[in-house]
Amino acid sequence: MSGIYASYHRSLGKRDVETKHGTSYFQKYLEAKFFLFGSLGYGLDVFASNLVNGGPPPIGVKLAKLNNFVKDVILQFALQEVGHLRAIKNIMRGLLRPLLDLRVKPFSKVMESTIRQPLYPLFDPYANEINFLLASYLIPYVDLTSYVGAIPLLQNATSKKLIAGLLAVESGQDAVIRASLYERRALLVHLYGVGVEVFTERILALRNKLGNAGLKDEGLVVPITKGAEGKVVGNILAGDNDSLAYSRTPQKILRIIFGGGDEHVIGGFYPSGGIGRIARSYINYGDKS
Repeated sequence: MSGIYASYHRSLGKRDVETKHGTSYFQKYLEAKFFLFGSLGYGLDVFASNLVNGGPPPIGVKLAKLNNFVKDVILQFALQEVGHLRAIKNIMRGLLRPLLDLRVKPFSKVMESTIRQPLYPLFDPYANEINFLLASYLIPYVDLTSYVGAIPLLQNATSKKLIAGLLAVESGQDAVIRASLYERRALLVHLYGVGVEVFTERILALRNKLGNAGLKDEGLVVPITKGAEGKVVGNILAGDNDSLAYSRTPQKILRIIFGGGDEHVIGGFYPSGGIGRIARSYINYGDKS
């Protein structure tokens, strides 16, 4: 991953950088830290301290109990995210990493919101591979839709090429996670008596609700009329009637990742909010643009 973008980082315009990365750069930090800790038990401070650039360390993230196959896949994701961070930081310097709250409690709060019932004990994303895959299901797809939404806003071919490169890998991660959960869709999530398929359906329903922009997520199984070409109920990849990826604006992304459906109110995994000009404008000034 390290050399893919080296030839065109420097030609990205400031406006292009702020338009896209000002709203989702902190998502890359979340993905890198969650996947690194989940697979290795340590994060960027140990693995790539040159990418930290100050800011507080994450709270509560830890090594997950994964089988060898899932651990290998998550480690690959982690290394990909390190490459993404390096690619972005080469053109967007001086940003401090945001505070991330990756304890059990925030994850459990999200999961309780998805299935609309208290969870006892709390949902622990690090407890086993199914829990970790479900927690991972919360992450790449939101970023994927933000990239799709950003491309029409970018001003030159160079920046579009960078975002397209990020989008390709992000969509691959999402596909692997969805396929892994699809394979396990009939299993029950340990301790709760709720199936994997139900959890995933409720997660996407919550994202659609928080984003307040209609259907932008689809489940692992859909009515046949909603499947690809109206022929299948399996739905490994989410897409519209033409099987094209859905898109979200920065405003809608913030509504989801802050966890409350309001881009002006910080929360969720980001107790101190996001970084970047656009994210700060919503938080500090109520920018409705």
